[in-house]
Amino acid sequence: MAKAIEITDANFKEIMNSDQPILVDFWAEWCGPCKMIGPLVEELAGDYDGKAIIGKVDVDANPGVAQQFGIRSIPTLLFFKGGEIVDKQVGAVPKAVLAQKLDAQL
Repeated sequence: MAKAIEITDANFKEIMNSDQPILVDFWAEWCGPCKMIGPLVEELAGDYDGKAIIGKVDVDANPGVAQQFGIRSIPTLLFFKGGEIVDKQVGAVPKAVLAQKLDAQL
């Protein structure tokens, strides 16, 4: 089963070079809603293995990426295609909502 990639300030640019759609979950250990959506993000990593890149950014450990995109509240999930933000979801939502947004980029 594929797992979400840990995205850091150091590897972010490299991951953004992908031709595949990318879903990035901005989260933190102390965030309650993040804990609710975290397992869904991991499930999506398995569901979309080979079709999309699913990653997570710990905003406490990687403030650079979070600042770059002006992340103010978490969880925030950004959807990228071709290095550009194409969709955004703030707050915990059902897995189906995230899958629908991801499917739109495939």
